[in-house]
Amino acid sequence: LAKKGEEASFEFLVLPPEGASETWAKPIVYSNGQEYSKEQIKIEYNHVPAQLVVRDAETKLVKLDIKIKGDKIAYIEGAGDDVAASLSQIGYSVDMVEVDEITAEKLKTYDAVVLGIRAYNKHKELQFKQNVLFDFVKNGGTLLTQYMVTWGLNADQIAPFDMKLSRDRVTVEEAEVRIIAPEHPMVNTPNKITDKDFEGWVQERGLYFSNEWSEDFTPLFSSNDPGEDAKEGGLLVAKYGEGYFIYSGYSWFRQLPAGVPGAYRIVANLLSQTTQNRP
Repeated sequence: LAKKGEEASFEFLVLPPEGASETWAKPIVYSNGQEYSKEQIKIEYNHVPAQLVVRDAETKLVKLDIKIKGDKIAYIEGAGDDVAASLSQIGYSVDMVEVDEITAEKLKTYDAVVLGIRAYNKHKELQFKQNVLFDFVKNGGTLLTQYMVTWGLNADQIAPFDMKLSRDRVTVEEAEVRIIAPEHPMVNTPNKITDKDFEGWVQERGLYFSNEWSEDFTPLFSSNDPGEDAKEGGLLVAKYGEGYFIYSGYSWFRQLPAGVPGAYRIVANLLSQTTQNRP
């Protein structure tokens, strides 16, 4: 690069090892006797002054030991996350579907539907698509609903059975997670979930857990911050008709972009139970 501000793109072929593995790619640029290995991140929101952060430039590379079942997912975008892109990276065919495009006929082509974080808070019209979504589950599909906040919720109920949202959360990323439904299919197929899958999480375990639910739901995990009571409402699963409704307060929107292997394996299990008869 001869002048300041010039850009160039380079391609590198990286071959992973045979087994599951994690590493970091750390680019270094040499120019005029100087070594450059930092990146500049701009943090800019309406409620805070813009800030620049300089840190080591690095990208996490993960080769996963992971199995998936089914392949087509409809993703209803919420308040913004990278979960859809993360699912594409492990082999799912993911379509971004607008709320006004949700119809019974369209959903027939998918194995699972995923609602992005705070989708019911963002889309007022989503409440009018609930019957279509719940019928999709009844006919054998899987509906994964990521966390919603308790205020500004544009629906009286977000599940086909009674459940209440709360502000319960687990903020310590190393907090113990206990598997309390070890025989449940989503804990065992197609990936066997163990304590190891809760290692290496970032920032938190989850937020806006449910604190009340009907007996139709099965909680899969229990966790809590130090000194607090156990919270079991972070991942609730209910069989509805031939399919599954899932509410998850666990923060997949943080773990998947961060390349946490166990998070990918758990989410793959959640999305792999479909019996939807696609055309």
